[in-house]
Amino acid sequence: MTITSPLLSRPAAVEAGGADAGVAAHYGEPLREQRALAAGSAVVDLSHRGVVTVTGPDRLSWLNTLSSQQLTGLAPGQSTELLLLSVQGRIEFDARVVDDGATTWLIVEGAEAAPLAEWLTKMKFMLRVEVADVSADWAVLGSTRRIEEWAQLLVWEDPWPHVGAGGYSYAVVGEDAHPGLERPWFEYLVPAADLAATVGDRPLAGTLAAEALRIAAWRPRWGAETDDKTIPHELDLVRTAVHLSKGCYKGQETVARVHNLGHPPRRLVFLQLDGSQHTLPAAGSEVRAGDRKVGAVTSVAQHYEMGPVALAVIKRSVAADEVLTVVDGDEPYAAAQELIVAPDAGQVVGRQTGFLRGTR
Repeated sequence: MTITSPLLSRPAAVEAGGADAGVAAHYGEPLREQRALAAGSAVVDLSHRGVVTVTGPDRLSWLNTLSSQQLTGLAPGQSTELLLLSVQGRIEFDARVVDDGATTWLIVEGAEAAPLAEWLTKMKFMLRVEVADVSADWAVLGSTRRIEEWAQLLVWEDPWPHVGAGGYSYAVVGEDAHPGLERPWFEYLVPAADLAATVGDRPLAGTLAAEALRIAAWRPRWGAETDDKTIPHELDLVRTAVHLSKGCYKGQETVARVHNLGHPPRRLVFLQLDGSQHTLPAAGSEVRAGDRKVGAVTSVAQHYEMGPVALAVIKRSVAADEVLTVVDGDEPYAAAQELIVAPDAGQVVGRQTGFLRGTR
C-alpha cells in the first residue's frame, strides 16, 4: 500500500523516490535541514513506514518464540529490535519494537508491513494473539531527541549503537567511541489523521537528512543494506537485534554457528567518498579493489560535515587497508574505507584476540 503524506503539501517539499516514496526528500534546503535534524530542532516525516500491531495476552511470548530477540520481559514503553530469519539465518524482516502494556507495535519499512502481517497471521495457531497491519491509520515522526510536547505519544528509542542484553559487538571500535552515539534516534507513533496538527509549525527535515545521519551512525537499514543473503553478523546487528542465549527460533542454528565457529562472508563498511566530482554514485554501484569487484554500495548521502559518504557491503577477505574505488557506470569515485564490522568477526569460541568485543 502506497501512502502519500499530507506534509508533501508544505512549501518547497520535493517527494522522495524508491523506498521513501510518499514523503518529502527535502523541503528546499537539504543540508540546512540536516543540521537542524542533528541539532534536534527539526523532525522528519516517516509516515511511509509500515506499522503492524500484535495484541492479546500471548503476544510477547509468541513473538519471543519466532524472533531473534528476548521479548518475554519487555516492559511497557521499553524499546528493542527483532529479526525474523529464514532457516538459513538470513534476514527476512527487521522490526522496531515497543509495547504499551496491551499492544506490541512493530515499526517496519513500508514494503515489510503487509508481508509481515500476513506471515505472522499464518503463525498464530491456537495462541491468543491478533495481528493487524495498521499502516493506513498510523504515521511515524523521527527525531534525534525526546520531545516534551509529545510525551503522550508512544515512542520507539533506537537501541543503536548500545550492545543489548545477550548481544555482541562485531565493530572495530568500542561502544564509547561508536559514531552512532552522535545520533540518538526516536520514532513517534502518531494517528495519521493528527499528523499535520502534531507537527504544527515545527521545522521539518526530509529523508535525505535522516539518511545522511543514519549512514554516518553506521546504522543498517532493511532493504538497503540487506539482500536475500544477509545474515545479522555482516551488519553488526547482533549488537541490537539478536539475543545469543535465548531459546530456539528459526535461524538460531546459523546465528550460533557463525558466531561461535565461523566468519560471516561479508562485512559492512563505511566509505568516505571523493567529493571533487560534485556528484554521488547510486546505491548498487560496484565497489572495487583494483580490478576486482568486492562488493556494492548500499546507501549514499551528502553529509553536512563530512561530504559524500556511503555504506557498502564487501567481501570479508578485503584487507582493512585496501584502497577501494566505487564505480557508477563509467564514473570512478575514490573511497577511503573505514572499518565497521571487523574482518575477523565471528569464531569467538576459544579465541580472545583480534578486533572482537566481548558480550555484555
